[in-house]
Amino acid sequence: MLPYFYYDYGNPSSIHPLGRRAREAVERAREQVAQLINCQPNEVIFTSGGTEADNLAILGVAGANVSKGRHVITSQIEHHAVLEACRNLERNGFEVTYLEVDPFGIVAPENVRDAIRPDTILVSIMTANNVIGTIEPVAEIGAICQKLGVLFHTDAVQAVGHLPIDVERSDIDLMSLSAHKFYGPKGVGALYARGSVALSPIIFGGGQEEGLRSGTENVPAIVGMGAAAEIARYESAGEEFCLRKMSRDLIAGIMTSVPGSRLNGHPDKRLPGNVNVSIEGMEGEYLSGELAKRGICVSTGSACSSATHEAPYVLLATGLDRDLANCSIRLSLGKHTTDEDIKRAVQTLSEIVQKVRAESEVYSRW
Repeated sequence: MLPYFYYDYGNPSSIHPLGRRAREAVERAREQVAQLINCQPNEVIFTSGGTEADNLAILGVAGANVSKGRHVITSQIEHHAVLEACRNLERNGFEVTYLEVDPFGIVAPENVRDAIRPDTILVSIMTANNVIGTIEPVAEIGAICQKLGVLFHTDAVQAVGHLPIDVERSDIDLMSLSAHKFYGPKGVGALYARGSVALSPIIFGGGQEEGLRSGTENVPAIVGMGAAAEIARYESAGEEFCLRKMSRDLIAGIMTSVPGSRLNGHPDKRLPGNVNVSIEGMEGEYLSGELAKRGICVSTGSACSSATHEAPYVLLATGLDRDLANCSIRLSLGKHTTDEDIKRAVQTLSEIVQKVRAESEVYSRW
């Protein structure tokens, strides 16, 4: 990224040498992202992140296809970027079906099929959940949508760079991704949009990104995203294997050392680096604060909403009662996590819980 801050700082829309070098860097990054997800480079639209990509997919499809219908299908556990975009559509005369999930957070493909109507223009189901890590049956849902002639969008922000994703094999028409989720810079993302998909822009101006995302491109960030995509293309399989082992060790350690703990999400069909647990009687906000004092950073719910102090809606949608939902924390593992980190996290969490329970008559039974 550094040369594009200092030397090749030109505007990619300019025709002078500085501009041409910047444009070449953007297009090289577009190819790198396309190779990661198996699409054509001209099907990659750079955005400011996953939120904008989700908004462009949902509002863009709605705007371009309003004459075909005003019905959209999504799930109750989508990221706020999808849910709020859908609520915006509802305020503008669209109808949205919010599908329920099972206790593991999985959307049943047959429920998607049954919800599709003649006026359905889009189905948006995430690839993997940001709170509980559950991986959705995207390929099955994509096949249903393809067969019935309905566009399929998936928010794959949590999954790209960590799971093998092929937009062609999974019949995906639109897919959102964000660079910082696979070790790239923050503030840049992309929307994959199949070449045949009609979209209306939601940002207007100079017509960059084939008219779908106006605004001067953030060249250093885009270059960083491309580099991160290329690294992920070669390293993600090995990283996934290591993270799954460490996640299993972390889950087993918590379940053994912390009585009253419960794993949220699917036990097997989950992101390799996501562990979400509820610990009976221990508020997630309190645990997060105590762990932070000891140098261990965890979150309650998703990082985007953890400051709102509300029970994670994702957990409530799986049927978890509000008390246990409020007692949840999410531990995220990455390529720099070590076995020693896992042991320390388990030991520290156990010590905190034991101390609180020892000081409270309510938990004397433990």
